[in-house]
Amino acid sequence: MKITAAVTREPGGPFHLEPVDIEDPLPGEVRVRILATGICHTDMVMRDQLLPVPQPVVLGHEGAGIVESVGPGVRKVKAGDAVVISFNTCGTCPSCTNAAPSYCREFFPRNFFGTRLDGSSGLSKDGEPIHGNIFGQSSFATYALAHERNVVKVPDDAPVALLGPLACGVMTGVGTVTNALKVRAGQSVVVMGAGTVGLSAIMAARMVGAGRIIAIDPQPARRDMALSLGASDVIDPVGTDTVAAVLAMTQGVGVDYSIDTTARADVIRSGIMMLAPMGECAVVGAIAHGQDIAVDGGHLLSGGRRLRGVVEGDADPDQFIPWLIDLHRAGRLPFDRLVQFYPLADINQAVAASEQGQVIKPIILMPGTPAPVL
Repeated sequence: MKITAAVTREPGGPFHLEPVDIEDPLPGEVRVRILATGICHTDMVMRDQLLPVPQPVVLGHEGAGIVESVGPGVRKVKAGDAVVISFNTCGTCPSCTNAAPSYCREFFPRNFFGTRLDGSSGLSKDGEPIHGNIFGQSSFATYALAHERNVVKVPDDAPVALLGPLACGVMTGVGTVTNALKVRAGQSVVVMGAGTVGLSAIMAARMVGAGRIIAIDPQPARRDMALSLGASDVIDPVGTDTVAAVLAMTQGVGVDYSIDTTARADVIRSGIMMLAPMGECAVVGAIAHGQDIAVDGGHLLSGGRRLRGVVEGDADPDQFIPWLIDLHRAGRLPFDRLVQFYPLADINQAVAASEQGQVIKPIILMPGTPAPVL
């Protein structure tokens, strides 16, 4: 079957729209007609080879669309079902069977290696193998091969083309607050970086009744957005000692939780230094392997403080994504305020706008998909 895909062929290079062949789904696979897909910072990390994904490759991991066909043995969905596609997992390891699929012991080969586990891809062009299966989908394309494990059926009347960001960015931010840190009413939170993940965390912190919610970001528009979505305070880190500023806001005590979305070691260190005794810093940005984080050992030890990584908000997409949809419908999670739609033909402009901070969450619409009415 011929499809159109945005192919990445060189580190840091542009996306090339190319005709690509996609295979029929194998056992356990689901072929999805993509309506729209979000652009996530992790896509750029893979493009730039900070995560060494093989090229040429079709990226994209916040896909949403309609099931076109299913492979043998698939029972979870059928042709015609509306789905959101999230990360892929094995379903059988101790993490998966303990309701922690984002820590699947096969997470990297199933999401970042650019092939199925048997080394095949499912994508090609004139006999040239094109790497796929990124996050079990590679959704920068008009069709994607996903898996029964990582498709989540959503209501037929849901605004499917809007929902892709729930599969990663929004899920990560909300889940870090509600699942990983379990923030309680009245507690204090600092969010470092007010992009999709950070702003989703701010919405979640407001939703659970957090007391002080502090957003740190260098862009005035994003600080304003943070305030409008529930932050009580904002800090411009440019020329500011952010640790001193947070301590001043909290009468020298510090905050209960800090959340880093920047993947910068210096910012993460600041997040640790802002913590009150028994406080916890969550690292959720795509920090590269081999990047060290300098920690003041005495500060960490003396206050019983904690530093932890959080993947995909500790969420199980099958349960979490429907809950996020319900929250959005109830007006409690207005993530639609973060998005801007672009046609597939303008994917490079969308990426540039995101990297330059002009857009918080770009969503790519496939040909024939109308932009949802927000």
